[in-house]
Amino acid sequence: MAVDLHTHSTFSDGSDSPTEIVSAATAAGLEAVALTDHDNLNGILEASSAADGSDVELIPGVELSCEWPSGGMHLLVLWLEPGPGPLQDRLEILQDGRRRRNLALIDKLQGLGVDISYEEVVAEAGGTGIGRPHLAAVLVNKGVVDSIPEAFELYLAAGRPAYVERFRLSPGEAIELARASGAVPIVAHPHTLGMTGQALDEELRSLARRGLVGLECYYPEYQPDIRLELVERARDVGLVPSGGSDYHGSYKPGLELGKGYGDLSVGREVWHELAEARS
Repeated sequence: MAVDLHTHSTFSDGSDSPTEIVSAATAAGLEAVALTDHDNLNGILEASSAADGSDVELIPGVELSCEWPSGGMHLLVLWLEPGPGPLQDRLEILQDGRRRRNLALIDKLQGLGVDISYEEVVAEAGGTGIGRPHLAAVLVNKGVVDSIPEAFELYLAAGRPAYVERFRLSPGEAIELARASGAVPIVAHPHTLGMTGQALDEELRSLARRGLVGLECYYPEYQPDIRLELVERARDVGLVPSGGSDYHGSYKPGLELGKGYGDLSVGREVWHELAEARS
């Protein structure tokens, strides 16, 4: 049986509701699915209710963007339950940072002569979890760009004219807050770290000493040989190989939940090994 430990719903930058994600996981024959929306747990209650009585176990989680000198550090935190807690309480600050950033992004786009309003972006996002993909979708709908990737390339990606930085936790702080909350932190899609070889190994070992548990090795954008290389790297530095589709629905065309681009499979043993690391 397969699992998917990295998905996004309408509560961040995905097009499917939490209920639809659980339904898709059931249809795909998955045994477990993690909902890991950006900086919030707002979709977990709906997803849990949808999973009750189904054949799919819902793993509550979140994805955090952390401070990083080059590239980008994203941290998946699994088994993070809604409610009060060390990391849960900090999410409110992160969400406020996202809101301020969205307003600044729109202001920059308007300053560049782009006809876009906050109300249009809210409507595209369904009123919650607003992020850059929603701004990109509005730009596509209005004919400013031809595709979401083009919107990022021309306006929204780091270094582009409308990009705005936002508040982030440091990797060490995020990991320690996750562990203090009884959750399991995992470095997502490590290619975005902008590091390779010995430098990557040393950084992962350092983060493992802070409490990092896993490394996302089974990822749709990686060829099979890269996945195996990352599994070996994870084991060498004392981390559990993890994996997931990074499903966003229609915002990532062609990418399927549980299957990635058709050749992704994350076995139940990955789920079980990560679960054993819970504090």
